[in-house]
Amino acid sequence: MKIMAVNAGSSSIKFQLLDMPSEKQITTGIVERIGSDNASFTIKFDGQKYQKTTSILNHGVGVSIILEALIEHGVLSSINEIEGVGHRVVQGGEVFKSSVVINDQVLQQIIDLGDMAPLHNPANATGIKAFREILPNVIQVAVFDTTFHQTMKEDAFLYGTPYEWYTKYGIRKYGFHGTSHQFVSERANELLGSNDTKLIVCHIGNGASLSAVKNGQCVDTSMGFTPLEGFPMGTRSGSIDPAITSYMEKKLNVSSDRITDILNKESGYLGISGISNDSRDLENAILEGNERARLALDVQAKQIVDYIGSYYVYMGGLDAICFTAGIGENSAILRKMIADRLGVLGVELDERMNQLRGENLISTANSKVKVYVIPTDEEVMIAREVMSLQK
Repeated sequence: MKIMAVNAGSSSIKFQLLDMPSEKQITTGIVERIGSDNASFTIKFDGQKYQKTTSILNHGVGVSIILEALIEHGVLSSINEIEGVGHRVVQGGEVFKSSVVINDQVLQQIIDLGDMAPLHNPANATGIKAFREILPNVIQVAVFDTTFHQTMKEDAFLYGTPYEWYTKYGIRKYGFHGTSHQFVSERANELLGSNDTKLIVCHIGNGASLSAVKNGQCVDTSMGFTPLEGFPMGTRSGSIDPAITSYMEKKLNVSSDRITDILNKESGYLGISGISNDSRDLENAILEGNERARLALDVQAKQIVDYIGSYYVYMGGLDAICFTAGIGENSAILRKMIADRLGVLGVELDERMNQLRGENLISTANSKVKVYVIPTDEEVMIAREVMSLQK
């Protein structure tokens, strides 16, 4: 059966069409700059890439263009071949403990949770509405970034704030990148030949998070109430002393919203280095002797190791560390910076294997903890969730 995995943003729709259960990617594409007369549409299949610029005034038009292109290019003979659509939704709160078939009530709950993810949930809901209108008889499933982390216990997800903040307002750690953490941890267990494992998944991209996964279930994660918590990322600061926010409001004479904007969009790699939020730019700058570029990676690596050490203790040991996502999969330099700090846990990196691309065991035979690079596939995870809810 053919299932479409969708990630809708405020002005974009990313999609993949997969053949299930073989998990073969049929096509992938993106609609960008929705709401513009100068929007763009890109579709890739069979090693070919087609692009066009056109007027796409809303998400409904974007969905129509996607479906028309699938037929025009012979990917589908009819839209009726699509038997399921899975939608990435960032915040499920405590309302959604697992993926769910979308109906009017579910859609409204996703919208209501928008206060907790104002940049994401409203956009996700817009994409859902557009696909439901055009494919009303096709099962539509919401797959939440947060559900994989719902197995955390209170000691891992509660903050040291008044308890009523949690019971009345839902203030707690939720975690994100859940589909990636689930996909990678399941693949690691396949490689290890057991589900009785203690894993740390390092999803390191422009946005980045870690998860501690014990016996297939998440027991802790680095992102919190929002994706700002954790360690420094491409443009996000990660966790800081909360008193800094009011202090810098006064020093800069700006609003709290402006401080939050700086912490989300002008910090991390970009803020420390002053150069870029792209790890590749920083690595090139390091080769040229730029110390602030090195510092940006050093600060991130050190804080990632802080989390790994904490999770090692919390789980009572560690079988494997798994690197994934754009930087985790491709930056041999950052992986080495992290692994070199983990010698006390018996981690030993194989320098040659660390330079290779794709899925690999990159630790030595003597390493007490296995270290893997495992490319993530969130779209496959979404399609699997749709399959599991098919009646």
